[in-house]
Amino acid sequence: MKELKKRQISKTVILAINAKYIHSSLSAWILAESVSRFSDSHTVEVVEANINQSDGEITSQVIAHNPDVVGISTYIWNASKLPRIIALIREHIPGTIIVLGGYEASHNAEYWLENHADYIIQGEGEQSFPDLLNRLSQGETPPKIIKANICEEIIDPYSKEYVNSLKGRIAYIETSRGCPFECTFCLSGGGNSVRFFSIEQVKEQLHKLSQSRARVIKFVDRTFNCNAKRAYNLFKFVIGLDTEKTFHFEAAADLFDACTLSLLSTAPKGRIQLEIGIQSFFAPALVAVNRKTDLPKAVENIRRLLAGKNIHIHIDLIAGLPYETLTDFQNSFNRAYELGAHHLQLGFLKMLHGSKIRERENSIVFTEEPPYEIIRSPWLSEVDLDVIKRVEYALKATYNKGRFLSAIDYALTASEITPFELYRKLGGNACTPERVSTVLDKLSGVDSDILLEHMICDFMASQKGMNMPFFMRIYDKPAYMRFRSVAEEKLGRKIHRHEVAVLPSGKGVFLDSENCDIVSGLYRTVVLD
Repeated sequence: MKELKKRQISKTVILAINAKYIHSSLSAWILAESVSRFSDSHTVEVVEANINQSDGEITSQVIAHNPDVVGISTYIWNASKLPRIIALIREHIPGTIIVLGGYEASHNAEYWLENHADYIIQGEGEQSFPDLLNRLSQGETPPKIIKANICEEIIDPYSKEYVNSLKGRIAYIETSRGCPFECTFCLSGGGNSVRFFSIEQVKEQLHKLSQSRARVIKFVDRTFNCNAKRAYNLFKFVIGLDTEKTFHFEAAADLFDACTLSLLSTAPKGRIQLEIGIQSFFAPALVAVNRKTDLPKAVENIRRLLAGKNIHIHIDLIAGLPYETLTDFQNSFNRAYELGAHHLQLGFLKMLHGSKIRERENSIVFTEEPPYEIIRSPWLSEVDLDVIKRVEYALKATYNKGRFLSAIDYALTASEITPFELYRKLGGNACTPERVSTVLDKLSGVDSDILLEHMICDFMASQKGMNMPFFMRIYDKPAYMRFRSVAEEKLGRKIHRHEVAVLPSGKGVFLDSENCDIVSGLYRTVVLD
């Protein structure tokens, strides 16, 4: 970039471009508080947008504040939009100083400086960003790349303005920084010691967020339970809060001790969600990416957590790890699926800038643009990956939305097909009720009437208030009226006409639309003789 003209620097906008509207940006509000605390005579505004907004709409939100400096955190989900947005900001406010931080800019600084940014902050910005603003306002010429120092002071971002901005969205909290592990596909570890923040301050922040309008409070700690004693302490605090909020943690299943598992079994239903990264059950792949997991213990602990039926469990797999072929991945998928978690996320290897796997593994071909996702490798062809993409599509459209769960479970049991193969058959086209029923009905050993019964019950449990597809409707008015009368008597209230159905067996089923399982997200259905 050409040399900047000296100017008065007093107004800063911190722009956060989130992946979804429901997300909020913790880093933007931490930086805003840091600027207020550490910079001299600077005003700062936070602008939160999301990638589904147009470039022009996001730009308009920024230029409405007429900033001298715009700071942006860069990630794989927003990096492709930034060049156009930055160009529009410069067009509308010539001379605007663009400062980038975050993983994308930190690990690909030369590209961003050459094409789009004036300054790059590598690492933590709590002190580095306000220091840069101070130096700019004093007429200094700082280096283009600023390697950040660790901020020893804990910044509390939960201002009244931030808390008021949540309005049903997800709030984030950071109670530690770093990760003790060194997975080569991740940027959070590196083997550095984990810095734990003041537990008393964390509890104060949690209490504040528990009384906010946030829907879910999500911990951004990469391995929350790497310190078992501390994790136990915070789990106990969260369980004891007087709130209806849900708290989401990323945890390693094999690190849970018996004491913590026992404590978690006492949590109110829906209070806690756990996201557990298994990534693979194929040992050579885990070794290749330096992933250290005691798989038998992880499986045992996941089953114990699920048995309590009070905690939502989310499991992650990654397709494309070194040495894992399509057959190997199928086995990983089937083992993960059979655990019965509430959500099974199937992701694809991303070769992130700054990751060790990108530096060391030259045989994996990936997209040049973010998110740098695998295209092919010596172990997975493009055709193989397309097969896995079909499975991912069907999984997201059915299992992870709580749709047709008992029907799919019945089909798996009756046909003895593997989960991977079943979802492979479902993938590729829209997973409408009609198509799901058609695919499952063609499987060997599946009884059409039993399948239809499961489909009807599943539809009612997950599609509250929706009209049932015609192929599910059994027109037996006397039976329908009798079942509706019995249902209303049992519930003690009138019910909607869509909340009762006749089953192929001659039995009836009704939906208790005021009784939703907060853990599974499914409504209670009752079968009547």
